[in-house]
Amino acid sequence: MPARKSLRTVATVFAGSLALSATTVALAETTPRTVAHSHVQQTGDQHFADLFARFGKLPVAAAAPRAVDLESFEPPVEAEPVATHIQGGRASYYGRKFHGRRTASGEAFDMNAMTAAHRTLPFGSRVQVTNPANGHTVTVTINDRGPFHGNRVIDVSRAAASELGLIQRGSGTVELALLD
Repeated sequence: MPARKSLRTVATVFAGSLALSATTVALAETTPRTVAHSHVQQTGDQHFADLFARFGKLPVAAAAPRAVDLESFEPPVEAEPVATHIQGGRASYYGRKFHGRRTASGEAFDMNAMTAAHRTLPFGSRVQVTNPANGHTVTVTINDRGPFHGNRVIDVSRAAASELGLIQRGSGTVELALLD
């Protein structure tokens, strides 16, 4: 029965406060829309607005300047990616025979894109491939697995092989650096 007793007490207190509110409203001689709370008396609409006033409004953002002073403007400079040397060895390329086929990453192989296959580097890794014989360098994205024959360390796309100067010989010595 303790639950009923506390429920009765709450009902009595609630009824008492309603009686007190009604008395305060009657004494103040206000319109029927007026509500009294402790010592402050407000209209119903104002009371409703005051309940939510503490949440306030979002601050208004300052207007952004529309003109840029080109004399004092310093464009942001992108930092060069840090290259970490990972290995050197033989590189080969693959092209027409595999063009359009699915790579190990699931995307279609494009012999005209700067992509490559590596045995262990994660897909999406960017690798700087340098041909020390002529100094040419390209950046490729790993999207396939391989090479699985010989002592080769990387298979590059035909576009990358062309930039590196590997097309005539079919393979060549390269240095690999992982870009951050």
